[in-house]
Amino acid sequence: MGMNDDILKLENQLCFPLYAASKKVVNLYKPFLDKVDLTYTQYITMMVLWEYKGMGVKELGRHLYLDSGTLTPLLKRLEGKGLVRRERSREDERLVNITITEAGEKLKQKAIEIPVEMGKCISLSREEAATLYSLLYKLLGQGE
Repeated sequence: MGMNDDILKLENQLCFPLYAASKKVVNLYKPFLDKVDLTYTQYITMMVLWEYKGMGVKELGRHLYLDSGTLTPLLKRLEGKGLVRRERSREDERLVNITITEAGEKLKQKAIEIPVEMGKCISLSREEAATLYSLLYKLLGQGE
């Protein structure tokens, strides 16, 4: 094996621990999310809507780093659960606006414990978590 072969070793890839850690964290959420009957992607969508109450699908996609092809079926499912309302914009028929419903607001009270429980599952100090957070957002900001 030549010197350059090391570049293809899995252990030398930044992307791999990022991918594996992301999967692990999402799996840690699962038991808490099952209690509120949400998938991880539905949960992060609801987090944005708990904060902003409503917005267009495109804007929601920007917050979540998701395209409308991923968001549309997810929002249909949330609407089916009665948590959000999807309405075409009166100004522009091509645009769809999402608003949180009363049931969606009520779910927030059940979900309030999730970040606390997750904090107990992740073995990072506050400083380590803050460093990781800022590094990940630095990565996310590249190429925008």
